[in-house]
Amino acid sequence: MDLISRGVRGLSLLLGVCAAALTAAAVVVVCQMVFVRYILNETTIWQTDFVTYSLVAATFIGSPYVLLTKGHVNVDVVPIYSGPRARFVLALVAISISLLFVLAMTWLTASFWLESWENNWRSDSMWRARLWIPYAAMPIGLGVLSLQYLVDFFDLVTGREPPFGMTGEGPQVSIEEAGT
Repeated sequence: MDLISRGVRGLSLLLGVCAAALTAAAVVVVCQMVFVRYILNETTIWQTDFVTYSLVAATFIGSPYVLLTKGHVNVDVVPIYSGPRARFVLALVAISISLLFVLAMTWLTASFWLESWENNWRSDSMWRARLWIPYAAMPIGLGVLSLQYLVDFFDLVTGREPPFGMTGEGPQVSIEEAGT
């Protein structure tokens, strides 16, 4: 299982790099678009679509990396003030619900991607981009996100990682300190 865990973590890291590259490419294309439009006074055809698809793809493809690094936004008041057992149960429930949701979304987006592939969908713009290409980011990102949740679930139940990355009891705060 360690080999699988390392493989999924490596894949999540690779997708994080790809997401950063897509974001950087979008920035470069926006700069090029501004130059072409306002300096050369010419029209742009593909740039807006490319930037939109790149940023959406970066969001989906980068999501496993965000989970890997625990970079997502979360409200940790309840885990902080919970005991170790309650924190474990809460983490188990949170990962389980998240995994079920992401698995369902992976299935739905894979079906959507397949439909766009089979019907040769194209964008309505002059660029006429094949939509299966940007749509592929959804099932790929969500599929790897599912794998990352499975690794996190395994790490939690085997004790390799503490729930929410927190060890020990909650903070010891007196009533006077909490009021300030």
